[in-house]
Amino acid sequence: MGQYFKGAGGVTFDADSAVVDAVVPSPNFGERRGAVRPDMLILHYTGMREGDSPLARLTDPDSGVSAHYLVEEDGRILQMVPEGARAWHAGESYWQGERDINSRSIGIEIVNPGHRHGLRPYPPRQIQRLIELCRDCVERWAIAPQNVLAHSDVAPSRKEDPGELFPWDQLSRAGIGTVVDAPPMGGGRFLTIGDRGAPVTAWQTMLAGYGFELEATGTFDETTRLATIALQRHHRQTRVDGVADASTVGVLHRLLSLRAATR
Repeated sequence: MGQYFKGAGGVTFDADSAVVDAVVPSPNFGERRGAVRPDMLILHYTGMREGDSPLARLTDPDSGVSAHYLVEEDGRILQMVPEGARAWHAGESYWQGERDINSRSIGIEIVNPGHRHGLRPYPPRQIQRLIELCRDCVERWAIAPQNVLAHSDVAPSRKEDPGELFPWDQLSRAGIGTVVDAPPMGGGRFLTIGDRGAPVTAWQTMLAGYGFELEATGTFDETTRLATIALQRHHRQTRVDGVADASTVGVLHRLLSLRAATR
């Protein structure tokens, strides 16, 4: 864990990663609870209007939010919270039985207006530098590819980031995270809101087995739809509609098979 000092004069620490351009300490952090070391990497977008300052918000003591890192659109990387500390980036979240995602993760904010203010493609330089940062983090902390996640993965009912325009495939080719090829979209049976029965139960069981928080009730409810959307945003970005069509189901089958093969 990186060393840091928090006293009356604020926070003092050295950058944990050699790719960091500057350290801009945020007061918004605490001690990791229970987790000895981070084993997850959570990616966000800032989701703010043009002209607003993500850095100012993430370092404002009244905002109640922070992240370990901020990657600006020009590729500049700022560290705000030492990796040894618990940043406040994931909020109310869940993955594979764990609820305190902040305590077991490193959070990276990526500057982008987001869905509310005009989601747009991420600039190549920004992604290049993000890959450098992510690679350094996952190598130093031995973070498994399946634990490189979107904010929308761990909080599908609240969050959409980093969104369906985020190039997960580029990160995967660089050895960061997991991406599988989506089966082609077409006809066939699908499941959607209001459907009931054994196929819905099976789909919910798969989603829960992958990591999402939901019960296998046999009714395709809003929680199931939002988990399906989160899966699509990360792994089947060409159509994000919350419908469990054959392509989406195929993606989840492939992800679960890949996980089983790497255990």
